[in-house]
Amino acid sequence: MGFRYTITLIIIITFFLGCKRNEPKRMTQKDVNEAKKTFVKINKVLIDEDRALIEGYIKRYRLDGIKESGTGLYSLVWGDATGDSIKVGDVVEFSYRLTLLDGTLCYQSRVDSPKKFKVGMGGVESGLEQAVLIMKKGQKGKFILPPHLAHGLIGDADKIPARAIIVYDIEMLNVYR
Repeated sequence: MGFRYTITLIIIITFFLGCKRNEPKRMTQKDVNEAKKTFVKINKVLIDEDRALIEGYIKRYRLDGIKESGTGLYSLVWGDATGDSIKVGDVVEFSYRLTLLDGTLCYQSRVDSPKKFKVGMGGVESGLEQAVLIMKKGQKGKFILPPHLAHGLIGDADKIPARAIIVYDIEMLNVYR
């Protein structure tokens, strides 16, 4: 956590030191390229930090067989499928439980009110969109979403904090074409 705050403080100080009140300065292409390099380095450090936290969670809970996608989504799917693969444009209906890595419950569906959304239309975490696309009706899954696939830098302004890694436990109830 301390490293994140240090990086943030460095960025803020750099911004303010670079701003001179009397002399407007135009950013050169070199300035832009240097800023991009700095942000790429910071992003890599944060991604590595997230990966270490997720791998610790996987080890702690012995989630053998969990797989990481090329985008950073971690998934473990099991159970008998009773339908075809889910595709963009399908409406999915599922029960879920959403927690933080430390087990804090953020949200969950009610028995009489499962979550529904149309795949590919947005309005949900991009990691959740990816997760349902690897499920079929009747299956269950555990999905770990790093911040860039969840609620990013700011959280959801309610129960999910900034840069949180979230865990979805899902049971796919129905798929409508």
